[in-house]
Amino acid sequence: MLSSSQFFFLSILILQCLTGLAAKCHVDDEAGLLGFKSGITSDPSGLLASWKTGTDCCTWSSVSCGEDNRVTGLQIYGQPEKNVILSGTISSSLSKLKRLASISLENLINLSGTPNFLVTLPEIQIVYIENNKLSGRIPATIGNLTKLIALSFSGNRLTGPIPSSISQLTQLSQLKLGNNLLTGTIPKTFSKLKSLTFLSLEKNQLTGSIPNFFTSLSDLIILELSNNKFTGKIPSTIATLAPQLRYLELGHNYLTGQIPDFLGKFRTLDTLDLSSNKFSGTVPKSFANLTKIFNLDLSHNLLVDPFPQLFVKGIESLDLSYNNFHLGTIPSWITNSPIIYSLKLAKCGIKIKLDDWKPKTTYFYDYIDLSDNEISGSPVGLLNQTDFLIGFYASGNKLKFDLEKLRIVQTLKDLDLSRNMVYGKVPKAISGLQKLNLSSNHLCGQLPATKFGANSFAGNACLCGSPLPPCKS
Repeated sequence: MLSSSQFFFLSILILQCLTGLAAKCHVDDEAGLLGFKSGITSDPSGLLASWKTGTDCCTWSSVSCGEDNRVTGLQIYGQPEKNVILSGTISSSLSKLKRLASISLENLINLSGTPNFLVTLPEIQIVYIENNKLSGRIPATIGNLTKLIALSFSGNRLTGPIPSSISQLTQLSQLKLGNNLLTGTIPKTFSKLKSLTFLSLEKNQLTGSIPNFFTSLSDLIILELSNNKFTGKIPSTIATLAPQLRYLELGHNYLTGQIPDFLGKFRTLDTLDLSSNKFSGTVPKSFANLTKIFNLDLSHNLLVDPFPQLFVKGIESLDLSYNNFHLGTIPSWITNSPIIYSLKLAKCGIKIKLDDWKPKTTYFYDYIDLSDNEISGSPVGLLNQTDFLIGFYASGNKLKFDLEKLRIVQTLKDLDLSRNMVYGKVPKAISGLQKLNLSSNHLCGQLPATKFGANSFAGNACLCGSPLPPCKS
């Protein structure tokens, strides 16, 4: 017969054995993950609710293990629109996960800290730490993680230069450092990254010229360098990417010179963004070869006539606004496009009567910008055939029509008809818009209840009522 004390100690021993059987994952892995959890100050949706001491961390949500019960993967995905986020700081304890091969901490929004813990993870191959609040610098020794095939820190607050040691990551297929606060130049040693298919450095503060190293990066499919401070010309070796490049985004920089003729050889190109630079001269005639292009943005440059005839099968998004074009009419390849979402031809020298423009389809339009042209007539026939329009901009034209005849679709958020000859009363339906400018027209009568300020209605001689002066009785 066991005494009560012997029974107690035997029970403790059995419990310890059972706990040992339950806690299958490595003690370092458990400590590393619980250390990460301890740095989280808010987890409103319970993303880490299953992370409990003494349980098998291989069964925890967002954790995956290999055959030897070592943690090899950590994937935590936020959904900010559903308040599925994490607040807190990334703990350096994650450096204990020595077998970790992949880590994804995406869209968690309020996750701060630095990425320094990564440099002690010798097996790491995939890193997606995106859309959080990481700060500090990218570790200078990150090039030691030579097994990396994907590295993304996009959408954080990282500062400082891009470490030249990244060029040691010769197996890297994806490098995404966009939407941070990085400064300095692109390391020329990136020419060693011969396996790259995706390079994104957009939305930083990078300077200098774009290196002429693309002969070595012949597998690139996506190149995103927009929204930086790059100067100089488009490097000539980009021409070597013609066989497979699908996305070339160089907009919002300080690039100069003419648009290279070789861009017409990019027959697989889906998206070309050269907007908001200082490109001059004409658009190459070779653009007629870009039959597969869906998104073309050449706006806000110094480009001049003539604009070439294109032979696109269907353009989804086109922006030629604010250059020195004098198109006269809306080109037939635009009018005949079977599917188009966004058309922006502001200040393109268009002189048409809008009633006479009969596009093949209006059903899919999201945005139409025809501002600062010499367009007359009425947009009623066009806009009353759209069901999903979000924005219509036609300021600075010669439009003349009764505003009450315009159907305001439920999706419409922005409407700018300023500086025209629009007449009639302002309909109540405008109250559902987010942005409105009806200034400098010939509108008349009492305004409906509105959230818009006086600037939205200024310059209409006989409009009255809040926010304008009251109507005379």
